[in-house]
Amino acid sequence: MRRARCLVLQKTHVERVFSAAALTLIRLDAWWKGHSLDRIRASRRARLDVSLAA
Repeated sequence: MRRARCLVLQKTHVERVFSAAALTLIRLDAWWKGHSLDRIRASRRARLDVSLAA
């Protein structure tokens, strides 16, 4: 949500509210299913090394 599609303040607010609600639902779903949303950060080279090793 770094850039809004509309410059009108009311529409931007509604867009951010819906985005926040969607993220909350995604997190709740993961919590209910027992999945972790944590991601391990890796460099592009580390990801490439893993994909080439497979």
